[in-house]
Amino acid sequence: MANKTARHAAILEIIGADVIASQEELRHRLEDRGVVVTQATLSRDLRELGLVRVPTESGSRYVRPEAMGDDSTPSIEALLPQLFSSISGVSELAVLHTVASGAQPISEAIDAESWPEILGTIAGENTILIVCRSAAAREAVVARLTRLAHPG
Repeated sequence: MANKTARHAAILEIIGADVIASQEELRHRLEDRGVVVTQATLSRDLRELGLVRVPTESGSRYVRPEAMGDDSTPSIEALLPQLFSSISGVSELAVLHTVASGAQPISEAIDAESWPEILGTIAGENTILIVCRSAAAREAVVARLTRLAHPG
């Protein structure tokens, strides 16, 4: 079962059935099924499938972003310390950088907050464009997100 389509199907089946907290755990579970992959291939597969590692009440796990409904969207306070890399901006625009695959869940969490300073977000793999109502609003949003990313 070495072909990519079968490997992707196995990955989705595994993360759909059990809580998988790390790539190493997922790699071992694949090996149990006779699928031997390198860490680099598994990382690429996770990226291609759009899987993200998110914190939950029972610990971190891999999920598909679309599998996170409104009730299960992790809070911005839970996500930022784990996934935040940097943030900067100009005028009404802020650009937030995350670790690999971190942009989608953070963008969803920001949107769920409905902050009045933010018009909307656009997320890629590890970068989020945040469109604010004004330059002053952007400064406030950058300061708030930075505080949330570095609590304490």
